[in-house]
Amino acid sequence: MATVAREGPPGTPAIDSPHPVRGMRAWTALRLLLGWSFVWAFLDKMFGLGFSTCRAGDSSDIDFGCDAAMIKGGSPTYGFLEFGTQGSHTGDLFSWMASSGPDSINLADIGFMTALLFGGVALMLGVAVRSAAIGGALLMAFMFFAGDVWPENNPVNSSHVIEMVAFLGIATVGAGPFSLQHWVNRKVPALGRIP
Repeated sequence: MATVAREGPPGTPAIDSPHPVRGMRAWTALRLLLGWSFVWAFLDKMFGLGFSTCRAGDSSDIDFGCDAAMIKGGSPTYGFLEFGTQGSHTGDLFSWMASSGPDSINLADIGFMTALLFGGVALMLGVAVRSAAIGGALLMAFMFFAGDVWPENNPVNSSHVIEMVAFLGIATVGAGPFSLQHWVNRKVPALGRIP
């Protein structure tokens, strides 16, 4: 049975406590799936693998490594910040972050890609899970406010809100099984101190 993977607030079980967290395997599966979704988004946007980046027009053809790939100078946030925020009722609150064009990389692009890579890898490895999950929740909150405020299909909810709550749950319960945190604590103590 899984145990809590980190020390929690007062009154909660500590590391290696014999008191299991109910549903820890499900939380672990969710951690791995959300981590993979971040890593995959990074890879797709960086190299233009043809899923959300580098689709050839309206067809289903894939143009691998097209100019929209970040490695070729494409901005991974341009489309969302330029077009996805138009119906958010937040006005121009987030438009200043958009790059000047689809082939112009700016600080928002670098920050977004860094969050995807480091957050996804940390969640997949089960290292610094609390920090990665809180960072993921903040990213989802930002994306909700930038693009989904009053979404057209549901006036209250969106996938960004659901993912934000899932990240906060992972931050609460910790890494669970299939985590390299104990190994990192022994081999790289400085990295092991990151919550």
